[in-house]
Amino acid sequence: MKTPRHLPADVALAAGLPEATAPAPVGPSRLLVKVCGMRDEAALAEVAALAPDFLGFIFAPASPRYMAAALAAEKVQGLPASIWKVGVFVNATTETILEAARRFGLAAVQLHGQEPPAQCEELGEAGLLVMKAFSVGNAVNVARLLPYVPFCDFFLFDTKGAAPGGNGTVFDWSLLAGYNLPVPYFLAGGLALEHAAELAALRLPGLVGVDLNSGFETAPGVKDAGRLAQMLQALRVNRE
Repeated sequence: MKTPRHLPADVALAAGLPEATAPAPVGPSRLLVKVCGMRDEAALAEVAALAPDFLGFIFAPASPRYMAAALAAEKVQGLPASIWKVGVFVNATTETILEAARRFGLAAVQLHGQEPPAQCEELGEAGLLVMKAFSVGNAVNVARLLPYVPFCDFFLFDTKGAAPGGNGTVFDWSLLAGYNLPVPYFLAGGLALEHAAELAALRLPGLVGVDLNSGFETAPGVKDAGRLAQMLQALRVNRE
């Protein structure tokens, strides 16, 4: 398993990923946590105080969690440096993505459309951590993943549905039991507090993180910090 190019060594080690010059650590590791779909200023402050590894901001206008007009750029830029700020895009141009990254201080991008491997390469060369999302139905299409392997830091597997993401349902995680690609990945799709114990105990090849979104909302883009705190505690304590 390779270490994402731009990921700091302490974050990589927390997820059980090897440093560039060292073997993977022995023993259990915690799951990285990404809280996605942030757009409410008050909720953003509360969730940031929980110190998730990543916070995701959706820049797709069709999403009910579209944040560009709801959250001031300085509020995103002012987040703690220890939290990775991720912009989520659907079939946006490289120029659009880089402009948003500059304006909001994004360090990573999550691509949730039909973006080609060449665009992932462009964004990585621009200094962004690149996370490519793929929807999963009844199987994981490995042939589709292969062209992206050299250019992505993470994959993200979400549940196949009507929308590019945010369908709020869980797919069959056992479909990833035979995963053997070098790109680590996040699980997404309908994850909620009820899945905490199962996720904490879950051991799948390549799994390094979870993406939390609609299962922790009181309204689209408004996260329940209390439930998130319980989830983070469960994942960080019970997995060790």
